[in-house]
Amino acid sequence: MRQNIILECVETGERLYLTSKNKRNNPERLELKKYSPKLRRRAIFKEVK
Repeated sequence: MRQNIILECVETGERLYLTSKNKRNNPERLELKKYSPKLRRRAIFKEVK
């Protein structure tokens, strides 16, 4: 039941990361802090539909 999701940076809008999550256990959108090369620091990345 795991599905692939794309993570998009909140500040720059770049879509860099691909990960998976179990939609049955976590129906809400995922938010992770990941490294952004444009900003040269960690930023919040949110799940894109």
